[in-house]
Amino acid sequence: MRVRFWGTRGSIATPGAHTTRFGGNTSCVELRTAANDLFILDSGTGIRLLGMDLLANGPTPVRGHVLIGHTHWDHIQGFPFFMPMFAPGNEFDVYAPRDSQRSLHEVLAGQMEFTYFPVELAQIPAKITCHELGPGVHDIAGVRIFAQYLHHPALTLGYRIEADGVTLVYLTDHEPYSEQIWQSGGAPGRLESILHEGDRRHAEFMLDADLVIHDAQYTPEEYPTRRRWGHSTFDYVVELAVAAGVRRLALTHHDPNHDDQAVEEIERRARALAAKRGAATEVFCAYEGCVVQIAPSGARRPFTLDHAPIGVATHRLRVLVADDDPDVRRLASRALTRDGHTVIEAADGREALQLIEQVHPEFVILDLDMPEIDGFQVLRTLRARPETTQLPVLVLTVLDDEASTRSGFDVGATDYLSKPFSLPQLAARVRACLARVAVR
Repeated sequence: MRVRFWGTRGSIATPGAHTTRFGGNTSCVELRTAANDLFILDSGTGIRLLGMDLLANGPTPVRGHVLIGHTHWDHIQGFPFFMPMFAPGNEFDVYAPRDSQRSLHEVLAGQMEFTYFPVELAQIPAKITCHELGPGVHDIAGVRIFAQYLHHPALTLGYRIEADGVTLVYLTDHEPYSEQIWQSGGAPGRLESILHEGDRRHAEFMLDADLVIHDAQYTPEEYPTRRRWGHSTFDYVVELAVAAGVRRLALTHHDPNHDDQAVEEIERRARALAAKRGAATEVFCAYEGCVVQIAPSGARRPFTLDHAPIGVATHRLRVLVADDDPDVRRLASRALTRDGHTVIEAADGREALQLIEQVHPEFVILDLDMPEIDGFQVLRTLRARPETTQLPVLVLTVLDDEASTRSGFDVGATDYLSKPFSLPQLAARVRACLARVAVR
């Protein structure tokens, strides 16, 4: 498998003398299998250069598969400038998670409306076919691709690609589920020591990968003022990759405010951390033009992904929101009704249990700190009843520490979200919960 980086910047393109080493174009990675099948990961501004290369050096007609993690602008902005689309006979299949309001085709066509671009998507001579993916296992051109939701304000998929006896994992954009990675008393560098189930699941998605390409936009010092923006710190990525036994780790999605010197320092610190853990993982910061050849590395642990089929995450549900803060209930209701769910509200734990018996919700969002009966007791009660043992429950708390995280999971929480949160964050977390529990 051959991998080439065409865009490594996050958020917005940053051309100029200060980004000449690592590049200023936004996310785009080219992957070639042994059979020369073309896969393109994201279509940020880097895809323009890839398109020019394909026309100059590639076979014709040009055919390929474009895997988009999510449709924020820095991941699709280069799509209208991908010149192979303007040649008849070329064919591209484009894959991405479905937006809750619009289809993938509508999103891509939207940025090519005449107000923004002189050629509309419907006028493109090449054949463009849009596919909306959900979490699970997909076969695309004979390549096995696992998709898993990431922790980002927008609905975002990470991809694990297995072909030719090797594994590449592409994970951008993603934010830690918990600021604390390791359990107290646990051994750093081991999967079982990861505190939050979401972070552990994320690390497991990288298991024994030959190459992981991961968003590492921030330093640990920057992250406190950028929480809930949907990106990782380099130390979080290194810690999880080491625990997962990753062979090579490419840090990417560099912050637009980081010049070449800043990215070099991130690379130095990331390598030092991997060495501190005694890991064999090779760590580097991705740069435009970087080419990585991946060869089979021998035996590895089997990888499986227990996820719901496509479409589960957009299923319309009856959702109970139990929180004593009316503003939180109102915010949650807005986020959920935008996705088509029916929302029932409870102001305390006692009312929540009564409504669960009466209306039989299919999903519960539960504050842990409530009057009358707190969320912990509500959870214990639900898990003690056969009819609600498997009811998905997303718990809310103002605390983001080890004790709160572990106590929520110990009494049966499906997932955990700290306050304050945004509408997209809540909606994305609900979808991720649904995808994870639907096959249990």
